[in-house]
This record gives sequence, structure tokens and C-alpha cells, in this order.
Amino acid sequence: MNSAGVIITGAAGCLLAAGTTPLLGRLALRWGFTDQPGGHKVHERPIPYLGGIAVMLGTIVPSAVLTGLADERTTAIMIAAMAVALLGLIDDLSSLSPLIRLAVEGVAAVGVVVSGVQATVTGSWLDGPITVLWIVVITNSFNLLDNMDGALGTVAAVSAAFLAGMAFVHLQLAIGLLLVALAHASLGFLLHNWAPAKVFMGDAGSLFIGFVIACSAALLVTGQSTGTVIAGLLLPTFVATVDTGVVILSRKRAGRPLLQGGTDHVSHRLLRLGLSTRLTAAILAAVAAVTGALGLAMALGWISPLIATVAAIGAALILINLPQRVRVYSPSEPRNHPTIIYERRR
Repeated sequence: MNSAGVIITGAAGCLLAAGTTPLLGRLALRWGFTDQPGGHKVHERPIPYLGGIAVMLGTIVPSAVLTGLADERTTAIMIAAMAVALLGLIDDLSSLSPLIRLAVEGVAAVGVVVSGVQATVTGSWLDGPITVLWIVVITNSFNLLDNMDGALGTVAAVSAAFLAGMAFVHLQLAIGLLLVALAHASLGFLLHNWAPAKVFMGDAGSLFIGFVIACSAALLVTGQSTGTVIAGLLLPTFVATVDTGVVILSRKRAGRPLLQGGTDHVSHRLLRLGLSTRLTAAILAAVAAVTGALGLAMALGWISPLIATVAAIGAALILINLPQRVRVYSPSEPRNHPTIIYERRR
């Protein structure tokens, strides 16, 4: 696959997502498929969903056309990711129970692992279940990262782009093209989701993005050493992983349900510090760029896996604890709320 193929894939993904997002948004408004204002959301009018379907189309169609579904593992990722996107769409329409969501995500992850994608953490049979668990956790971490206009779109575009670079370094052309398409489809969607957002991606998009990035990272470290695996999994998913860690630690310390929706994510804490929505999204993207560049440097052999692993884990621990200093809970706010798995956000 030459550079022309990469350019065509990226351009097609961007144009397809950018062009279909407003069309799907209008359909969502016509069908009443919108995110209503109220609660802890900041938007004042109904915002249509279905932007995630545009991201999926912009990712799957160009890469499937150019690769012809020749690579078994990449094909498995695409099919499973579409199933997860369908799950998210159903959840957007009518909220599903956490058990159903996790079960479907688990089955999709098993399908990918059976195709030959396994993060070789232990070198034993445990790597299969570990990979499945990791894919499911990261998929939902990206889902929760979609809590502010432009946040997930920018992080997805940057993370997928650097992960694509790692794929090309490892001569994994099929998964590289899929990631190029995802990066550019996210950019196309951002034209309509940059603050103030006109369209939301919903679960269909956030679960799809998380699943593709998680599976792609796992594919690229399959058969690698433990140090390379740890860094190769953490660096491309750094922002989503840290955000989930911040929320879990914060809610545990405050005695609040871990799966409760709220405005206690990294993005919300940056807003409380006085940053604008656009600047906050840009900062999240910048962090994703730094960690993505570190992962690419490791793939190129410029830094050792040990240095990359230590840097990734150390930075994650610091950035999980540092935002705890920003106050996000009101003393009068009740500690026990109905538990939900997905945050109807903004």
C-alpha cells in the first residue's frame, strides 16, 4: 500500500463523515432522537444524535474498499466494532442494562481475540481473557470520555493517527488504514461537534471508537515482550485511561457510586479551573499527542520499551492524583444517586 492509498483512505473517511453527519443529524431531529437538556447537562436545546454512525461509516467504508477485507484480524475488528456500534445505537434509543451492554461487548471482544489478537502479557492462556477484559474496559473508558463538545473527537483523531503510524512501522498495513480512516472520520465529525456542538455522536460512536482503538492497540502488541505490551496498550489509550482513573478514585474517596453520572471528569475539572470548552478539548488532544508520539518513538526503536513503560505508568499515576485537588462535589449534594452506566452528559 503506497502513500496514495493512505491519502485516499483519509480523505474519503473525512469527507464521508463530514457529509453524512448533518444528514443524520436532521434525521435524528425529525425522529426526535435527541439529547434533551436538563440535569447536569449544559446545552439549552435538544441536540441530535447519530453522529457516531457517520464516524463508523467514514471509518469502515474506505478501509474495507481499499483492503478488500483480506486481513483476517482487521476484518474481525471491523465486524465486531460495527456490532458494538449497533449496541450503542440501541442503547441511545432505549437505555440497556449494564449487564447486556457488557455481555455484548465481551462477545465482540472474544471474536476479535479468537481471530488472533492477543496482548501477550503473561505468555500463557490467561492472555486471552486479559485481552478481552482490557478491550471491554477501554471501550467503556472512551465511552465515558465523550462528556464535552469536541473532547472525544479530538482525542480519537490524534490517538488513531499516532496508532496508525505505529501500525505502518510494524508493517500492519490493513489495521493502519483502518486507523487512518478513523482519525480522519473523527476530524470530519468534529466539524459539526466542535463547541458549540450541533450533533452528538452518542454511544454508537463512542463505543465504536473505543473498541477500534483498544483492539488495534492489542493487535499491534500481539507477540511482543511484556514491557512493549504494557506501553503499547497504555500510551494510545492514555487520556481515556487516566480520565477513568480520576473518576473512580474521586468517587471512591467521596463515597459515591462508581457508575454514577456526573461532572467529575478531567474535562469538567479543567472547566472549573476557568478553561474554555475548546481549550479543554485541545489540551486533551495535546496529551494524547504526547503519549501517542512516545508510543511511535518506541515502535521506531528510538526509546526502549522499559523507558516508555515507566514514563507511561508514572505519568498516569501523577495525572490521576493531581486533578483530585479540584473540587467537583458540593457538600450539600447527596452521595447516593441512581446508578447508570452511561453519562447523558454535557
